[in-house]
Amino acid sequence: MQSLFEPLDGETRATPLRLAPVVLAVALDQTYDYIVPDDVEIEPGCFVMVPFGPQSRIGVVWDRPVANPNGEPQKPIDPKKLKTITGRLDAPPLPPITMRFAEWIAKYTLAPLGMTVRMMMSARAVFEPQKPRFGVTIVADAPVPARMTPARQRALDIAGDGAIRAKAALAQAAECSTGVIDGLVQSGNLVEVAIPEKRPPVPDPKHRVTELSPEQAVAVDALRSAVDGGNFSVSLLDGVTGSGKTEVYFEAVARTLERGHQALIMLPEIALTDQFMRRFTGRFGAMPVEWHSALSGPERGRVWRQAANGEARVVVGARSALFLPFSDLGLVIVDEEHDSGYKQDDRVHYQARDMAVVRGSLGGFPVILASATPSIESHVNARNGRYRHVVLPGRFSGASLPDITAIDLRVTPPEKGKWLAPPLVEAMIRTLEDKQQTLLFLNRRGYAPLTLCRACGHRIECPQCTATLVEHRFRGRLHCHHCGFSIALPEKCPKCGEAGSLVACGPGVERVAEEVAERFPDAKVALLSSDLIPGLTEMREIIRSIEAGGIDIVIGTQIVAKGHHFPNLATVGIVDGDLGLAQGADPRAGERTFQLLHQVTGRAGRALAEGRGYVQTYMPDHPVMKAIIESDREAFIEQEIKSRQRGMLPPFGRLVALVVAAREKETAQLVARDIAHRAPRSSMIEVLGPAEAPIAVIRGRHRWRLLVKAPREIDVQAYLRAWLADLPPLKGDVRLTVDIDPYSFL
Repeated sequence: MQSLFEPLDGETRATPLRLAPVVLAVALDQTYDYIVPDDVEIEPGCFVMVPFGPQSRIGVVWDRPVANPNGEPQKPIDPKKLKTITGRLDAPPLPPITMRFAEWIAKYTLAPLGMTVRMMMSARAVFEPQKPRFGVTIVADAPVPARMTPARQRALDIAGDGAIRAKAALAQAAECSTGVIDGLVQSGNLVEVAIPEKRPPVPDPKHRVTELSPEQAVAVDALRSAVDGGNFSVSLLDGVTGSGKTEVYFEAVARTLERGHQALIMLPEIALTDQFMRRFTGRFGAMPVEWHSALSGPERGRVWRQAANGEARVVVGARSALFLPFSDLGLVIVDEEHDSGYKQDDRVHYQARDMAVVRGSLGGFPVILASATPSIESHVNARNGRYRHVVLPGRFSGASLPDITAIDLRVTPPEKGKWLAPPLVEAMIRTLEDKQQTLLFLNRRGYAPLTLCRACGHRIECPQCTATLVEHRFRGRLHCHHCGFSIALPEKCPKCGEAGSLVACGPGVERVAEEVAERFPDAKVALLSSDLIPGLTEMREIIRSIEAGGIDIVIGTQIVAKGHHFPNLATVGIVDGDLGLAQGADPRAGERTFQLLHQVTGRAGRALAEGRGYVQTYMPDHPVMKAIIESDREAFIEQEIKSRQRGMLPPFGRLVALVVAAREKETAQLVARDIAHRAPRSSMIEVLGPAEAPIAVIRGRHRWRLLVKAPREIDVQAYLRAWLADLPPLKGDVRLTVDIDPYSFL
């Protein structure tokens, strides 16, 4: 393989042909050589259009050839078969460090390089011709139109500030039709001009001085020193809920801006962070640049370019923001670093928290991980000295942590047909009398998780998955939360035909809301569930209303645990504390349940109200429940770490999941067994399975799982490459998924 711009061997032309290695955003793990036309100037990282088979695709000019995954040299190609780059696209090139990052992820996750590069090309608008947007502005000294109406006068008054506005925006502001605006253009009072590209505001690190508690000041000094060090480090910012972690790491952002670098703040639920944006604006005098799935295509293209050219000084985004082509990134902050939402389980299986640490290592800059309930992995790294441990032990407001009470459902169960036990109902009554807020948490969407026929016992299941359909009564439908299948709620049993025999079993948040409406008819209730709120704007409006005290009772799924600050929230009730503990095959089930319950109960008593938490459980003696009730986080962490050590589970061991899926059960089973049979022999590595997955069928595909366990020091990727290289090509519809460091065990 020739390197970038290298002439072909034996070329006798007066102007030798140049070759460039190109990575295509497809599931391939190598570069392909293309001829560079004489009239096209290219450089490493630039985007080009190239012919690929019968199609034309976007590729990235790589700065070095990449061989196939087995490291074997590519066979020489007849120069006559080489194809020519069609043209260069007008998009900022990928920086060299971004290319190294893509290669690192591909090597670690065993994903094709083309798929990791695809994650860095997620803004399609960047690669399309930029269409100018036109608006209108006032024409100075133009004569008054012959026919002046009140609507025209309002439009001219608003346009008098000289700003350029879209016609629709000016019409809306003037409370008139766009026809009025067109008339003013025809009369010469307004003129159509191109709207300049929106530039992001520049955050000012000295906009406001934050008042810090003594504990916060110590933490700020530690994080500032990490930034001033100008090299790679990882700091674990470990503070109880309400301790002011955000204000502390804002000071690290400010120091990064002062040093002239960009900063990235990653949040697990960027769509719910209106409150965070307002706090950022209060500190820096300007909004950060947002990056998340709710942005339109043109907005994503604009943010991508601004990250690449350095205009975006601070980006706040979801996990995919890590793959923006930052020109001078100097700090990454992973807030709520424990959150499982940072794990991607599609195409490229990566943990964004861990990849953020890799990005900092490659770039030579600090990384900050922040959480009130840090992951066991981060705790162990802090104990081993790999991470700096920065602790905030108390709440900034001086308020105490909420008192947690276990409600033993074996002793004080709810009334028949109800889901809230008497002690929780009594606490809600007192909270309403005190004009304070209550939060009820149940991590289960819909009305009921199971619909049964009381006549024949038939369970209504998804025809494509081994899962029951969840009733969503507010919509009158049954949904599968695995594949999206949906049907209208039947009037009679689909098996026996008995009318009126279907009964909902178990509670979802909608059913809890129904009970609350019955018990407290005069209370103002908000239901926070991702499937009930149409969009980002509506979600943020509801959260603002809760924050302002306009809601008495909040009922929600895990959305409510995502770092919200509700000053008047006094009582938190966990409707089903045992729910997350039922996942026996998941080694992180206890940790995840503890984190979720701790985060939810931590919403109470953060400012104006004294906090109280109630956990409904059938297992009050379970270690997770005891740790929550006694607020003994350290005891839980100690027990969890010892348990992981005994079982050689992460972070003391390595896990890899291999999932075989096919339309036919027998095919999936046979292929999985053949894969297991071909596993290389190793005294250090254990291959478990294959076994049918807990959810055996998803979207009509049968699933069989294998699990690889290895000591931490083993190069499990090398083992897997040797194993996978020995497999025959998969035939038909069989698919094999490899997940390094799995988080889902379903």
